[in-house]
Amino acid sequence: MGIDIIVFIASILFGIFLYWRESNDNGVYRFLNKIVNSKELQMSADNPKGFVYKQSLIPRLIFIVTSLLITGLILQFLTPIEVFTNYFVLSGFASFATGTLIGTYLANFVIKTTQVVEEKSDSIGDMVDEAMEKGKDFIEDLKTKEPEVIEQAQKEIKTEPEADKPSARDRLKDKGLM
Repeated sequence: MGIDIIVFIASILFGIFLYWRESNDNGVYRFLNKIVNSKELQMSADNPKGFVYKQSLIPRLIFIVTSLLITGLILQFLTPIEVFTNYFVLSGFASFATGTLIGTYLANFVIKTTQVVEEKSDSIGDMVDEAMEKGKDFIEDLKTKEPEVIEQAQKEIKTEPEADKPSARDRLKDKGLM
């Protein structure tokens, strides 16, 4: 279990590196696109899409699992490591695929939040200043102004009770009903 955790953390870092690398340059994807597609179907020059960059879940998953299977086949046939017959190595490959996928989404989150912060850095400062002013005003209102319920209760206490009215029993006696 310990080696799986280490592989998982390393694969998250690999996924972050893979996503960051593709966000800067997608030359391999563009080259493969030129080989596979005809001139009309090729991606435009300004399209930043890559194997994992700007892709949905299924194409990312297919790319990661396929590349890991190809790596496993190379290890199986060119080295004495038996990848597909050993449970621990298969578990490590599954951890690596999952961690790489999580790492790509984590890198996507970091890159997008960085872009949002850069775009709105001035407005964020203004929003913080406004929030601080509103908070100060709210605290001053709490200190100086008493709540309406307390004010109403104080008014009721200050008003003098009305003259003693006869009770319902006495009124019924006066009318001769009792």
